[in-house]
Amino acid sequence: MAEQVDVVVIGMGPGGEHVAGRLAEAGLDVVGVEAELVGGECPYWGCVPSKMMIRAGNLLAEARRVPGMAGSVQQVVPDWAPVAARIRDEATDDWNDQVAADRFTGKGGRLVRGRGRLAGPHRVVVEGGEGGGREFEARLGVVLATGSRPQIPPVPGLADVPYWTNRDAVSAKEPPRSLLVLGGGAIGLEVAQVYARFGTRVTVVEAMDRLVPGEEPEAAALLAGVLGGEGLTLRTGARATGVRHGGDAFALTLEDGTELTGDQLLVATGRRADLSALGLETVGLDPGGRALRTDGRMQAAPGLWGVGDVTGHGAFTHVAMYEAEVAIRSVLGEPGPKADYRALPRVTFTDPEVGAVGLTEHQAREKGLRVRTGLSRVPSSARGWIHKAGNEGLVKLVEDADRGVLVGATAAGPTGGEVMYGLAVAVQAEVPVETLRHMIFAYPTFHRGVEDALADLRTSETRPDTPGDQGS
Repeated sequence: MAEQVDVVVIGMGPGGEHVAGRLAEAGLDVVGVEAELVGGECPYWGCVPSKMMIRAGNLLAEARRVPGMAGSVQQVVPDWAPVAARIRDEATDDWNDQVAADRFTGKGGRLVRGRGRLAGPHRVVVEGGEGGGREFEARLGVVLATGSRPQIPPVPGLADVPYWTNRDAVSAKEPPRSLLVLGGGAIGLEVAQVYARFGTRVTVVEAMDRLVPGEEPEAAALLAGVLGGEGLTLRTGARATGVRHGGDAFALTLEDGTELTGDQLLVATGRRADLSALGLETVGLDPGGRALRTDGRMQAAPGLWGVGDVTGHGAFTHVAMYEAEVAIRSVLGEPGPKADYRALPRVTFTDPEVGAVGLTEHQAREKGLRVRTGLSRVPSSARGWIHKAGNEGLVKLVEDADRGVLVGATAAGPTGGEVMYGLAVAVQAEVPVETLRHMIFAYPTFHRGVEDALADLRTSETRPDTPGDQGS
C-alpha cells in the first residue's frame, strides 16, 4: 500500500534539499529520497572542498610572487596535510551528512534512504538502502533533482583502469607525483592548477583545439599562457585512443601515437544527467534523453517538476538553487517570474578566474545577431598595473548591435568572478550600452576595465563585423 504524502523529492542535492525544505516549512507533508549524501555533490566533492583546494594553491602562488614586490622568500614548502584535513573536518564532516539530514528533518520533512523511481503519475517507489520497498503517492506531485555524474569517454581501456574522478581528486590524502588530466574544461583545469602548485607534474589533454572550449577564445588563450608558464604541459586538439595501467603508473596513448605517463589519471570530460533509471516512461516521457525538458515553471509533466543538473541548463549549484525557487512557487501555486536563462553566470576558479555570463561571441553570431565586441586587458588598467604579479586578465563584451544591449560578457583576471557580477546585471536587465558608458566606475578597481572594454566596443563600430572563433 502506497503511503499518502503531499510531495516527494527524488534527489537531495542543493536544489532538491532546498525545494524539500521550503515545502516542508510551508506545512506540506514532504518526503525526500536520497541514495547518497544529503546536500549532493557540491558540499562533499564539488564547489566547497574544491575551492578550499584552490584557496590553498593560490596562497602558495601569492607567496611565490613576493620577490620583487614585497621582499624575499627563502623557500615555499607546500604541505597538503592541512588542505586534506580542512576538507575532511570543516567541509565534509568526513563525508557524513548527519548535519544536513537533521537540517531537513528539523524543518518537518521525512528523509528516506534509497534510490527513488517513478512508478506512474504522482507515484514513487524506493529501491535499495534503508527505504527499499517503500512506495509513495504524492498528492501534489514529484520533484526530480537527481543531479549528474561524470561523463566518461569511450576511450579503449579506460573502463579497466582505476582512474580518478573529481571525487577522488578532492578526497586525496596527498598529491600524486604526476597527474594526467583528461579534459581541459573548468573542473580539469581547476584541479590541474592546484596540484601543480603543490608540486605535482601535470599534463592536461583536451580533444578540442583549445582549453575551456565553451568560453571565449581570448580567455582560453589567457589560461593557456598562464598555466604553461606555471609548468603545466598542455595538449590541445589531442584525442586519447587508449589507456593502460600497470604497476603504479598510467599510460595514455594519443591519436598521433604519443604516449603520456603519470602516477594518476583524472577524467574530467564533463558531466551529464542519467535519466534511464528514473522511470520516466511510466509518465510518458523519454528515459533516453540527455536532459529533462521543463517549461518556465520547471514542470516536465502534470504533477512532475525538475530542478538542477537534470534539466540540462548547466551543472551549477546556483542554477539548481534558482530553479528550486521557481519550482517551489509552481508547486505552491504562487505567482512569480518564469525561469529565465539569458544571464546565466559561470565561473572557472582558476588563477586567473574566468567569470562569464550570457552568450559568447560565437553563440551570439549563431543566433543571427549583428554583433559588436569590446576587449580590454587587465595589465593595461591602472589596477592591473598596480597589482603587477598575477595580473593577467581581460574583459570582453558582446553586444547585440541592433538593440544596443549586452548579451554576453567575460571577466577574466584577479577576482574575475566578482567583476562579472555587474556585467550579469547589465545582461539580465538589458541595460543600454549607452547608459553603461555614462556610469561612474570607481578608480582604481579591476571592474574599471569594463569602461575600457566599452570604449573599445564603440571603436568596433568602424571595424568589419567578421565572425569570431568558430570553436567557441
